[in-house]
Amino acid sequence: MEKIEFKTEINASPEQVWKILLGTDTYPKWTAAFAENSSVETDWQKGSKAIFGDGSGNGMVAIIEENIPNKYLSIKHIGEIKDGKENLDVDWGPVFENYTLEEQGGKTALLIDLNITAEWKDYFEKTWPKALAIVKELAEKPHLDT
Repeated sequence: MEKIEFKTEINASPEQVWKILLGTDTYPKWTAAFAENSSVETDWQKGSKAIFGDGSGNGMVAIIEENIPNKYLSIKHIGEIKDGKENLDVDWGPVFENYTLEEQGGKTALLIDLNITAEWKDYFEKTWPKALAIVKELAEKPHLDT
């Protein structure tokens, strides 16, 4: 496993960025960078299960490891979904995906860090910057309902 990080500065409050990251309407918009029909089923509460889907019956099974609103979210990926079936017997888990938001002079510094296997490094290095650009665009829009 290797740890990789992605950062961006967003001209919006941590509260607004948080709403974009976890919002029912906005989550599928920014995660479309990973899969066009991305979805999530969770209440985002610490200890809750989360199902991340790609719209074609595949995805990831996770647990919300930590949730400190507007500051920090940690997702522990524990398995995968293939053809609609959960498989928790994976040889790579658990994998953590962490979101850290920090207010800096009226802006938000957003840091994503995750540990990955070598086979996914190139994909995430290309895709996460696209996803963060969408988060930034959505968060900086005035009067956005989330």
